[in-house]
Amino acid sequence: MHKEVPILVLDFGSQYTQLIARKLRESGVYCEIVPYSEKIEDIKKREPKGIILSGGPASVYAKDAYHPDSKIFDLGLPILGICYGMQLISQHFGGSVVAADHHEYGKAELMFEDDHKIFKDTKSGQIVWMSHGDRVEKLPEGFIKIAYSANSPYAAIADEKREIYAFQFHPEVYHSEEGTKLLKNFAKYICGCESTWNMGSFAKEKIEEIRAQVGDKKVLCAVSGGVDSSVVAALLHEAIGDQLISVFVDNGLLRANEREQVEAMFKAKLGINLITVDASEEFLTKLKGVSDPERKRKIIGETFIEVFDKEAKKHNGIEFLAQGTLYTDVIESVSVKGPSKTIKSHHNVGGLPDWMKFELVEPLKEIFKDEVRKLGLELGLPKDMISRHPFPGPGLAIRIMGEVTKEDLVILRKADTIMLEELKATGYYDKTWQAFTVLLNVKSVGVMGDNRTYDNTACIRIVEATDGMTATFAHIPHDILENMSRRIINEVDGINRVVYDISSKPPATIEWE
Repeated sequence: MHKEVPILVLDFGSQYTQLIARKLRESGVYCEIVPYSEKIEDIKKREPKGIILSGGPASVYAKDAYHPDSKIFDLGLPILGICYGMQLISQHFGGSVVAADHHEYGKAELMFEDDHKIFKDTKSGQIVWMSHGDRVEKLPEGFIKIAYSANSPYAAIADEKREIYAFQFHPEVYHSEEGTKLLKNFAKYICGCESTWNMGSFAKEKIEEIRAQVGDKKVLCAVSGGVDSSVVAALLHEAIGDQLISVFVDNGLLRANEREQVEAMFKAKLGINLITVDASEEFLTKLKGVSDPERKRKIIGETFIEVFDKEAKKHNGIEFLAQGTLYTDVIESVSVKGPSKTIKSHHNVGGLPDWMKFELVEPLKEIFKDEVRKLGLELGLPKDMISRHPFPGPGLAIRIMGEVTKEDLVILRKADTIMLEELKATGYYDKTWQAFTVLLNVKSVGVMGDNRTYDNTACIRIVEATDGMTATFAHIPHDILENMSRRIINEVDGINRVVYDISSKPPATIEWE
């Protein structure tokens, strides 16, 4: 944990909260997100130079509204409130907040007359993103209006003496044209932060942290061959050398030739010794007859732990288990950072069972996927490894709807291989975030030659994203999709129909289960 955190974000449950951290980090200013209920003593310990109050789904005047410790306003630190955060500030200092006549969702023009510090080097008339049902009706004493929009007379307010600012809009989202600059202005010109944080400094800091945490003990590292676990392994190798024991589990749910590729990559390119455990029969036996996606995930997660525990017992001095848990995993799995809703459980989040004696090492749990890739390049990992698309821990089990069988795994592997071959051949693999094939286990009538068929449907899912928290379906040219479909139907026995998923996240998740 960082002793000093230049900017601390208090999370009130907005789905955009993590974007505040991303935007500031992109600007070279390190920040962390903590729950809105963080104790004032813990806030002081982090020695922040400024605090940001995030948006949130509640109304400040509702009975169960989220409120921070009011002593944050007595710390004498600069504060920026965003949306719900603005309403909290207004309410705390004696202003009034009411339900708006018109809910304001979407783009708005931000107009301001004076060049306040927070607007430095940005233009009046910039597009910002509004998303609120409440509004400030009366300003608290000491506050002035510094910007407005067509539907928000108080789009931005400030008490410049106390250095408290508030926006009714969301500067952190993509649609706010100069939002990143506004957040950086708050950090730089109001909080006095410098742009010194980058992946190089993060790597050095994490290496020191790992050495301090681990000492002379050994660490068992769960390796999948994906970007996250590869970066974790490289970071640990750099920090503790031979104290690292990297284990790759073949769970029988991998893509075609994946085991061989992972083994070659670790030994030849990284120089890290890799132990491979073939536990495919164990996983598939436990998944027999299971259709519920959450049960699948939990069975796979529990079996992983059992396999690693068995492997650990073969080595003396192992006290730690390393995992490639990312910040997005944490947010989507449990509300550790605030009151945001759980979407689905991840197999590598939520700690270890009581019977295990390992302590967790999770060096990536406070960073995002795009930052992990940058960290990998910083550590000298090959670019082709870093640019690999994400692959979920539960593997193909959550890309087969319903029960997982050996027969379905064979069909899905073949279809997925063809789709990826076409995507790479056309250059679209590197232009997209994630691409995979799903076996729907929905049968439909088809005609092949002169014969009627009644076979399975495959769905192709290709998305564009930055950190996986939001995603849009990729606009792949129709002729490429047509080639994928033609090849899959012609070359894979058991599939007679291919569809393309055109849903975005939200409301859909990237994976189907």
